[in-house]
Amino acid sequence: MNNFFIKIQIMFLQFVLVGVYIMYKVEADASIAPMEKYEKEALYSAIQGFVGKEWNGSYLYPDPCGWTTIEGVSCDFSNGFWHITELSIGEVYDNSLSCSSAAEFREDLFKLKHLKRLSFSNCFLSSHHKPITIPTSNWNSLANSLESLEFRSNPGLTGTILTSFGNLKNLQSLVLQENRLKGEIPEALGSSIKLVRLVLSGNSFVGPIPPSLGKLTNLLIFDASRNFLSGTLPVTFGDLASLIKLDLSNNLLDGKLPREIGGLKSITLLDLSHNKFSGGLPEIIQEMVSLQELVLSNNPIVDYVTRIQWQKLKNLEILDLSNMGLKGNIPNSMTEMKKLRFLSLSSNSLSGNIPLKFERMPTIHALYLDGNDFTGKLEFSMRFYEKLRSRFRASGNVNLCSSLELMSTRHVPEGVKQCEQDSIMHSEDSDTSLKNEFLNQNLHLIASFGHSVHVVSGFTFCFVARMILMALLWII
Repeated sequence: MNNFFIKIQIMFLQFVLVGVYIMYKVEADASIAPMEKYEKEALYSAIQGFVGKEWNGSYLYPDPCGWTTIEGVSCDFSNGFWHITELSIGEVYDNSLSCSSAAEFREDLFKLKHLKRLSFSNCFLSSHHKPITIPTSNWNSLANSLESLEFRSNPGLTGTILTSFGNLKNLQSLVLQENRLKGEIPEALGSSIKLVRLVLSGNSFVGPIPPSLGKLTNLLIFDASRNFLSGTLPVTFGDLASLIKLDLSNNLLDGKLPREIGGLKSITLLDLSHNKFSGGLPEIIQEMVSLQELVLSNNPIVDYVTRIQWQKLKNLEILDLSNMGLKGNIPNSMTEMKKLRFLSLSSNSLSGNIPLKFERMPTIHALYLDGNDFTGKLEFSMRFYEKLRSRFRASGNVNLCSSLELMSTRHVPEGVKQCEQDSIMHSEDSDTSLKNEFLNQNLHLIASFGHSVHVVSGFTFCFVARMILMALLWII
């Protein structure tokens, strides 16, 4: 039995030693492994096209995957060679590769067939010298390798979204942010079924959002804000059950919000502000319990705010419903959201009294109620105003007033008038005080007058004093 265990231990030791040797051999081979000549030359040429002809890669970086690495370039070791897997061009860090004013795409870029990540940030800056367009060909050569493609903050970059991007079957992240791109979003993007992130914000894209994007069931982030997109929100978006962030703000989208958006079961941020959506609030919104931020402001929705059971949105922290044509009283359900930090109902047609229950909300730190038709008296405590300070607004409600006690402090809400009843009472109290002060002064005068005239008897003095007092009261 002992011999058996000894044999097992020896075999295990041999196995470990073989494993260590293999690892050492791989690392040793990698440390001396070359790059294929064509790939190294393609790298040098591609970079030179972006940073300028004076850049001499072979002289500055003779071993770009070894001891003379290039900032923004990463490599992986496989099949006995180093291969370029990442290329990042533009001013990201102090020692990043900076683009020249004559930057250009060279076909050598597409010879890097192992490239997984390609990005250009603050690279193509001048739109006056020579506009740069995204190359329309050769992307298919990267179809099997490319996982991330990004163009960020390139005001000199023009052109459209290429339909060939839909052939990048392993693409997980496509970021086209803050460029001068235009045209429509191609239906072909719906074929990039591995996309996790799609960011198209800050360009000049037009036309409708293609329904084919509803096929991107792995999508976590879709941001097409700050464009000129039009048409309706595709009902196919209800199939994006994994979507966490949807931002379509600052476009020209219209129509009624489809009830299918209730299919966004994982959504935490929904921003549809500054569009032309109308037709009321879909009740399905109250079922989107994962929401943390809901921004629908500046849309002609026109609806009664009471139709939604707001307390169901138990994770909501930010709610912006300003300038939407909302009507009715503020429902109690809106004061029962336990995590709400920011609430804006500005510039609507809401009416009735402002609920005192807002003060009991544990996390509220910003409350904007200005520009409505609220009536009555603000009853919040001084502590509440001290907590919110300038983050509380109620101006523009002509029938809303604030107490005299509050008006005498530095926390008075800007643009809210003093309640008339308090003003009248204050005026009456002031008049009574003045009368009493006047009478007291004259009684002292009468008393001193009586003491100074010794010839007047006590009866005569009292009579005279009474007559003077009656005359004073009549005058008052």
